[in-house]
Amino acid sequence: MKPDQAPLRLRIYDLAQTRMRHGYYRIYIMLRREGWLVNHKRVYRLYRQDGLSLRLKKPRRNVSAADRVRQPAAAAPNEMWSMDFVSDALFDGRRLRALTVVDTYTREALAIDVDQGIKGEQVVEAMARIAGTRGSPKTIRVDNGPEFISKALDRWAYESGVTLDFSRPGKPTDNAFVESFNGHLRDECLNAHWFLSLADARAKIEAWRSFYNESRPHTSLGWLTPNEYAAAAALRAAE
Repeated sequence: MKPDQAPLRLRIYDLAQTRMRHGYYRIYIMLRREGWLVNHKRVYRLYRQDGLSLRLKKPRRNVSAADRVRQPAAAAPNEMWSMDFVSDALFDGRRLRALTVVDTYTREALAIDVDQGIKGEQVVEAMARIAGTRGSPKTIRVDNGPEFISKALDRWAYESGVTLDFSRPGKPTDNAFVESFNGHLRDECLNAHWFLSLADARAKIEAWRSFYNESRPHTSLGWLTPNEYAAAAALRAAE
């Protein structure tokens, strides 16, 4: 008598929804880590039967997670973060890169980490540092850059119960909040300063982040600053 496939099928579906850029084999590995005694052939068969393949004979330019359920918009502070990278340079032409992290509900700039190169492990360090002070979000929206599809970030997200919501290729509006934030950062800070050293860049960019959170009103927040809007949301939640 064949075993009931429903629990396994449901778990494969759940993993595919929350790990939208995972193919069947990575889901198979995750199942094995969770203790499921199943081989990759069965996972592949159930994965395809439920229409979860990322390819399904589509042209490569359309390979994406578009057919999977996207996470809903944030309804409270710290439910969803968005992160991305911004590139610039020091005065002498040396490369500069900034990891930007935004709370999509309050518009708070949670961090702008600046270095001459940022790897997946450094992204994880930033996520762990922010989560250590305010807790982990339910979801983080990211693009498909190598730092965001790294095993290091995937492991941290898995262990922290965080869903990585990947943008669809060619759809920058999927991560519109951080794209807008990055535009403000470039117009109001990066284009307004010479950065004489890495330390100088970090100091000036951090000063702008404080200004953005504490003093810069937003039309989308009813002309409140992000910090004011976050405080008002905390009061509503406490009532």
